[in-house]
Amino acid sequence: MSKDKLHTIVKSVSNDLERIESLIKKTRSGVRTPLHAMLKFSLSGGKRLRPALVVLTGDLFRVQKQKLHVLAAAVEVLHSATLIHDDLVDNSSRRRGHKTLNAMWPQGATVLVGDYLLARSVSLIAELNNPDILGVLAGALYTMSAGEINYHYSKESKKNREIYFQSIEAKTAALFSAAARMVGMLAGRTRADIDALRKFGGEFGIAYQIIDDVLDYVGTARQVGKPVGSDLAGGIVTLPAICYLDRHPDDKMIDKVLSGKYSRKDLSAALLLVRKSGAIEDALEEARAHAQKSKAALTKLPVTRSRQTLFDLIDYVVERTH
Repeated sequence: MSKDKLHTIVKSVSNDLERIESLIKKTRSGVRTPLHAMLKFSLSGGKRLRPALVVLTGDLFRVQKQKLHVLAAAVEVLHSATLIHDDLVDNSSRRRGHKTLNAMWPQGATVLVGDYLLARSVSLIAELNNPDILGVLAGALYTMSAGEINYHYSKESKKNREIYFQSIEAKTAALFSAAARMVGMLAGRTRADIDALRKFGGEFGIAYQIIDDVLDYVGTARQVGKPVGSDLAGGIVTLPAICYLDRHPDDKMIDKVLSGKYSRKDLSAALLLVRKSGAIEDALEEARAHAQKSKAALTKLPVTRSRQTLFDLIDYVVERTH
């Protein structure tokens, strides 16, 4: 059901996505191998969810398409850059069903490719000749970078719900929120509209990340693009594990896996405990609550066909576990 919904959503903006894809491909034009090959690898794949969201949000206000496409390309290129850096920091070997860049190339080269894409994203935004929009992008990049540093080097327990939400607000929600805000600024909307867009994007991003984290427990390797349980195996505590520990505070299996001294059997046992405990439903309820907040913010914006499609996009996000 959710795949059909995503197909319908993407089809509604397919012409826009083709033009955005052309802009993204230009990111690697004029550069030599090996950089060209690394960029082609890094920019391929993915659902292009962020560009679709930018286009649909722009259609609420009839934003000039050319500028909207540049903005969408900049957001997607920035997202690709952050994935490269995240995979390197987390020492991830798989993403989207393929080896990560850091699994195939030296660490230094991987960092530089991420940096190149960050710079390219900024240069695309600069083409819009709007310092305020550039400021929003810079703020999002600052929030994302600072959030990752705070999470990885915080001495506070990673099993803390507040720390988890601070992390995903910085890691995921910040870019969705910034993307929606930048569309509003590009359209010259009022402060109230831009605030509604910020709320819509931010809550959408939180719901999206929670479902991603749930899929790491209940999805398939094909769905998540990496082995199921990768987060827990990598010492990353997400909402399903936090909800499980809320229900079973004295359980030691999660701690054993997080310590790094575990077997494959221990990991499978920990995942099964979380699945059977009711923790998954607890996490899904939180995702649905944030999705409803995202919808509530959308209701303050113009009633158009694209607004309904954005409602459908929110529904797709929370239905991905079905």
